[in-house]
Amino acid sequence: MTISVPGAHRIPARTAAVTTAAGLTLAALFAAAAPAATAAPAPPRPARSAPAALPAVSLAAVSLPAVSLAPTAPDIPLANVKAHLTQLSSIAAANGGNRAHGRAGYLASVNYVKGKLDAAGFTTSVQQFTSSGATGYNLVADWPGGDPNQVILSGAHLDSVTAGAGINDNGSGSAAVLETALAVSRAQLQPAKHLRFAWWGAEELGMIGSKYYVTNLPAADRSRINGYLNFDMIGSPNPGYYVYDDDPAIEQTFKDYYAGIGIPTEIETEGDGRSDHAPFKTAGIPVGGLFSGADYIKTAAQAQKWGGTSGLAFDRCYHASCDTLANIDDTALDHNSDAIAYAVWTLSAASTAPAGDVYENLTDVSVPDNGAAVTSSVTVAGRTGNAPAALKVGVDIKHTWRGDLVIDLIAPDGTAYRLKNSSSGDSADNVITTYTVDASSEVANGVWKLRVQDTAAQDTGYIDSWRLTF
Repeated sequence: MTISVPGAHRIPARTAAVTTAAGLTLAALFAAAAPAATAAPAPPRPARSAPAALPAVSLAAVSLPAVSLAPTAPDIPLANVKAHLTQLSSIAAANGGNRAHGRAGYLASVNYVKGKLDAAGFTTSVQQFTSSGATGYNLVADWPGGDPNQVILSGAHLDSVTAGAGINDNGSGSAAVLETALAVSRAQLQPAKHLRFAWWGAEELGMIGSKYYVTNLPAADRSRINGYLNFDMIGSPNPGYYVYDDDPAIEQTFKDYYAGIGIPTEIETEGDGRSDHAPFKTAGIPVGGLFSGADYIKTAAQAQKWGGTSGLAFDRCYHASCDTLANIDDTALDHNSDAIAYAVWTLSAASTAPAGDVYENLTDVSVPDNGAAVTSSVTVAGRTGNAPAALKVGVDIKHTWRGDLVIDLIAPDGTAYRLKNSSSGDSADNVITTYTVDASSEVANGVWKLRVQDTAAQDTGYIDSWRLTF
């Protein structure tokens, strides 16, 4: 096998390999080597003040956008994911107790994953880099087919710290991504977008491998990646269910999965900027992912809704020698593995190209707590006739209790189209979705506004962005 450097990728992507060492095998280098329902009832919310009355508005019928059904994602067998963890554990035991960068255990881990992917029909390449005086490797695997100009890339770091085998951090993410890739092969999936999977080296030294990969992507290839999905620690023994708060479409995909199985999620903050999604995000590539928690402490409220033990870390063996096969919660690993497959199947199913022209406002607008309505405007110009009967209104509002929010679209003539009412039972955070409005009676050109009002006390937020697609 030749060691080759994978090419470039971004919003959609394709692979371009650069050979770094003809005829040299890896083995030769080291001869020895929609709102979530709760699983457990959430604590009742304190009594709220009654929503303030809103001025009367003229409402038009609003319908949710039609959903394009993708092939059904498979259930990822937990036994298969754990079998990969067992292999990684054995590799560590046979190579000084770890799988760290520059050690024989890491190279053996790369060889194990690569062998599985090669046998399953993937095109694999190994990117070589140097860090701390040692050679590191990224493994990249491409599934044949799909639009090479639209790539969904899923990844996890394969290295451990030197203290131990790194079974949760990050054997869990690596094993789940591997088994998802193998499930793609078993299904002989033919998605609309191109699928790529990656295992990064030297993450524990500061995301060295993923930084190297992104830095060496030509700009055209970066622009081909529709999204990078990162999975770093997804089987923590005292788990939480965290979703990255980055790209709205990716975030909502994961939230939809968990809402469907009745598990509430929270926004991931502990690892923000500390894992392999960070270099992609910095490069302007949409990112998302899952996380089950590291050394932060689980609160009583979190234990009530997720189970587990409050007052203890999500992973007491984080970066420690006890991060072994015993340091995994099977239920969290199972759910998160299935969520990865759901996201891969869903996000790769159809083109993301907008159906028409997009008018967008990216300026943040603060929404006062229990205060007056605020607006954000976009100006539409140069069109003829009226707006469409299926005007798409994409909304990204960050808020700690979205049930407080009333949202309207205001047409240029002042007509209000109700997108969302307030609801005391809507306890999730954020409003990140697309509404469809019959605006065919409205002249297209003019100033359109998104109006948002917080109608009850205690929670805060802001309009992150919104867009109209004609």
